[in-house]
Amino acid sequence: MLRPIKNNQQYEEALERVYLLMQKDIQPESKQSDELEVLSILVKEYEHEHYPLPKPNPLEAIKFRLEQVNMSEADLANILGYRSRKSEILSGKRKLSLAMIRRLNDVLNIPAEALIQAY
Repeated sequence: MLRPIKNNQQYEEALERVYLLMQKDIQPESKQSDELEVLSILVKEYEHEHYPLPKPNPLEAIKFRLEQVNMSEADLANILGYRSRKSEILSGKRKLSLAMIRRLNDVLNIPAEALIQAY
């Protein structure tokens, strides 16, 4: 019987069961498939509550995204409009403006929520 995960021991047991189920060749729409799906949701909710991920630093998010899309800092200067502004942003001397956040969101698809964090 599936129950909400209320403590770390139950969390560890749920993780172990998820692992075991993932090792099997489960058929879609089976009892085991449903069990795996529900357990995964319960584990995710427990982790969200007890092990929250920190919000990314906006500068790190920009650098990470540039690397992901194989762009250079010179490309960032083109996105922001000024080469000196790019240097000031990446060094932390200048904060991102609303227009810059919108442009980074549009061009690089960086979530605005990641760019508005304090740094």
